[in-house]
Amino acid sequence: MLQRIKQGLPQLSRAERRVASWVLAHPRQTTQASVADIARFANTSQPTVIRFCRSVGSGGFREFKLRLVESLSQPASYVHRDVSSEDSIGDAVTKVLDSSILALQEMRSLLGSLPCDEAVSRMAEGRQLIFSGLGASAEVARDARQKFFRLGIPCMAATDSPTILQTAAIATPEDVFVFVSHTGRWPAITEAASIARGRGATVIALAGPESGLAAIATVCFGMLVPEDTSIYTPMSSRLAHLALLDALQVALAIRLGAVAEANLRASKRVLAIG
Repeated sequence: MLQRIKQGLPQLSRAERRVASWVLAHPRQTTQASVADIARFANTSQPTVIRFCRSVGSGGFREFKLRLVESLSQPASYVHRDVSSEDSIGDAVTKVLDSSILALQEMRSLLGSLPCDEAVSRMAEGRQLIFSGLGASAEVARDARQKFFRLGIPCMAATDSPTILQTAAIATPEDVFVFVSHTGRWPAITEAASIARGRGATVIALAGPESGLAAIATVCFGMLVPEDTSIYTPMSSRLAHLALLDALQVALAIRLGAVAEANLRASKRVLAIG
């Protein structure tokens, strides 16, 4: 993040450069400061601080601080944020598992504020479900498609930019898109979400709460799982998204009742051996 700020200085406004200069000189103090604090220290306004955060690629002040913390605690290894080259194999395995468990626990603590009921209602009423993601999130989208179609609802997985954009371009108000993106900043994803919303489709997002994708979504599961995807392959966030979609699939099966149960039974029976 600090390197990105340095590289972006020429493109910032004069007021934003004052914010950038203060942040670069006081990075650790920035992680503990409020918007008002930084505005006062940089001799500028609070809206300027917010604009600065967006100019350097963050969805807002909260996301900027999270990414700055991640940058300051950047690991020596590109393998995993919590693992160093000095760790034993046992310690490394334990740290990776602990990180994943923590991500699930944090999501569990937010459950009361997550829009599960609304998402399940819209899925139940939809003509088809389109699960979309790029990179590591593409695997999450494919996994979701494999689970949800067995409920008897037409499903597809759109996991490359041309397919995602074209699917959005022919969306109908009866379609339900589920966009999966840890950062919520993939241009193709946000563009497709905007197109789909413009055509009246429901857009459900699993993304950072202050991201561009979250701002577009009809229903957003805003989750901040600490993970810097510029350093290592997403791990904890991918597991959190997989678990959430598993939970929504079960909840949708309950909502659909006997029809879903019959479809699940039939899809299982046809694969039975003997």
